Amino acid sequence: MLIDTRGLSCPQPVLMVFPHLGGSDPIDVLVDNTASQENVSRAARKQGWNVEMKPEADGIVRLELRK
Repeated sequence: MLIDTRGLSCPQPVLMVFPHLGGSDPIDVLVDNTASQENVSRAARKQGWNVEMKPEADGIVRLELRK
């Protein structure tokens, strides 16, 4: 699943990702600011997810969330 949160500020990205953290399917989240990157990562880790950050072009980071 890919969740695109580019252009959104917190807490919106976390609110978009949180409902999917109850499952186990891989989730990729695109973020474009540090606050969203940190908050989404923190929320996922608290729910037992592994988070890998992969920088992409134009300041975008792909957060790969895996159980």
